[in-house]
Formats: sequence, C-alpha cells, structure tokens
Amino acid sequence: MDLNLLMARHGYALTFGLLFAETMGLPFPAAIALLAAGAAVSAHALWGPPVLVIALAALLLGDSVQFFLGRHMGWALLGFLCRVSINPETCILRSAESFYKRGKVTLVIAKFIPGVNTMAAPLAGSMKMRYWQFLRLDFAGALVYSCTYLVVGYVSRDFLATVFRGFRTAGRAMEAVVIIAVMAYVIYRVVQYRKYRTYRVVPRVQVQELAGRLSSQAADQVLIVDVRSHGYYDPGAARIKNSIRIEPNNLEEEIKNLPKDKDIYLYCT
Repeated sequence: MDLNLLMARHGYALTFGLLFAETMGLPFPAAIALLAAGAAVSAHALWGPPVLVIALAALLLGDSVQFFLGRHMGWALLGFLCRVSINPETCILRSAESFYKRGKVTLVIAKFIPGVNTMAAPLAGSMKMRYWQFLRLDFAGALVYSCTYLVVGYVSRDFLATVFRGFRTAGRAMEAVVIIAVMAYVIYRVVQYRKYRTYRVVPRVQVQELAGRLSSQAADQVLIVDVRSHGYYDPGAARIKNSIRIEPNNLEEEIKNLPKDKDIYLYCT
C-alpha cells in the first residue's frame, strides 16, 4: 500500500502504536514513524498539533510503564530488555554509565542514543527516582525527540517520497537485499554469542561459605566489595559489615586501589 495513503487513513494510530511499542522494548522504527508522520503533515494528510500530542502521549505512557516496572522488577526487567545483547551486564552498565557521567539529564537525550533509549526509563525507576522528576525530564526529552523527527520529515517530504518510490520500483530485488541482510545479522549474532558465551558464567559463592571464611583465621585475607551500580547506592545505604564501596562505572580508577594480596568477593543488587 502507498505510504501516503496508509498515513492518511491510519496515521494517528500508526504513530501512537509504533512509538509506544518501541518504548516497551519492541524493535519497531519509532523514528521512521515520526518522519513519515512529518511528511504526511507536509502533504496535508495529517494535522500537525494532534500528531505531536499523540507522539508525546505514546512516549510518555510507554516510558511511565517502563519506569514503574523498573521500580518493582529492577534487575530482572533490565536483564530481560538486554537479553538480545551479547552481554546483559555490559548492556545495563553502559546505560548506567550514562547516568553516572551525565546525571538525570540523560533522560533528555536518551531517545537519540540506541540502547540507552530503551533502558533509560526502567533504569530511572530502578534507581528510585521520584516519578514527577522523571516525568518532567522525560517530557522534555520526548518533546525534543518528536519535534526533531517531525520537522525533518516535514521538510524532507519529497526526498522521502522518492526513496519509497525507489523501494517499490526495486520490488523483488529489495526483498532479496532485506532477506540477505537479516540472514547476515543472524549469523553475526550467532558468531558473537559463541565468542562471548564464556563470559556469561559468573563465578558465585554461597553466603554460608563466605561467612565461614570471615569467621576463620583467614578473615584478614578476605575483602568484600560493594559494586552496586550508581543510583542503587547512597552514603546512608546499608551494606555488609567491613565491606568497601567502589563505583563499577569508574572501574579503571577504582581497581587501582584494590589490594593484590587478598581474595576479593563482590556483591551487587
């Protein structure tokens, strides 16, 4: 079906549905939906103000759901959202690092950063950010994101129309290219999974075993380290007695201060 006709008939619903789906972690092209909506506004198939309101509503609703899921499910939800990545812990820490370096302003720019855009809302929820503070920052980010792509789509209507006409003209050739690209991506992910699967096994120790070491004569050879990510920890947070605190997103500097002659046990959330 012609894109202009599709947007004219179902543009508002498509815009809402695709944006909401992406905020919920599904791999739908929200940016492309905004570009198409902007082009439809330029062609007078849609009206600009309702498109913007619908886009903001979808983004804020989806992000709010993710925020509260993150608050109640924490690591379990973050791990689920990152499961398609090679290493879930790296995926989560990369998003947490953005918060560590930029603070809460991350929410304003998160939607422009692949990976972080999906993780920002549940991560903010898991960090116990106040909801109204989150909502203000998320609204600012959603507004900038929506306006940017809507404006680009609006001024690029003719270019986008030419691109889609080219896709239709290419026909089966484009289908073959898409199929080959999907197969190449699947092969790449399988190779990467096999390459990094050894790092998925994290050595663990039972609480009773560690407690036994701490009560033995070898207790002075044990160091317990709190590595909870930024946001999970504050100076008044309870932690294991005699443990030390390091920030995992500043690991290169923190690790220089760790002793080389002790057995180090890490714990997080």
